[in-house]
Amino acid sequence: MDRVDILTGTFGKALGGASGGYTSGRKEIIELLRQRSRPYLFSNTLAPAIAYTTLKVLDILTASTELRDRLEENTRYFRERIQSSGYPVGKSVHPIVPILIGDEIKTVQAAQKLIESGIYVVGFSYPVVPKNKARIRIQISAGHQKEQMDYLLDRLSHFVKVNDM
Repeated sequence: MDRVDILTGTFGKALGGASGGYTSGRKEIIELLRQRSRPYLFSNTLAPAIAYTTLKVLDILTASTELRDRLEENTRYFRERIQSSGYPVGKSVHPIVPILIGDEIKTVQAAQKLIESGIYVVGFSYPVVPKNKARIRIQISAGHQKEQMDYLLDRLSHFVKVNDM
C-alpha cells in the first residue's frame, strides 16, 4: 500500500445499492483530478443521505463480519444448489448469480414468471448482453433465508427447464 498513489471504489451494490464512488489519494493528486478529470467536471456530488448511509454501512461492516460471513454462506449455498441442478451460472463466487438462458424470449418470460411468484429478478438480453447470451440475474444477500433460495430454485425449475436451454 505504501506504493499506491490513488485508491478508487464504488458506493454501489456492496454498500446498499446507492450510487457514486470515491477517489482517495494525496491532497495534491485529488486537487489535480478535480481540475482535470472530465467525469468529475460533469458529475454531481453524492446526495447527503447516500454519503451518510455509506458511512453507517462502513461502521457496521467494521464492527462485525457477521453480515459478510452470512453473505458468503448464502452465496455458496445458492451457487452449489443451482449448479447441482444443472443451470449454467459460471464459475464465479460473488453474490450476483447470472443464470445463462440464452434465448431472449425465454429469459424475459421466465423473469416475468419469477416476479409474479414474488421473486425479484432482472432479465438481461440484447443489447445489454451479446445476442443469444440472455440471462436472469439474481442477487443474493445476507438477508436471504435458505427457504427463500430453495423457493427460487423450485420456481425456476417450473419456468426454465435445463434441457431447454
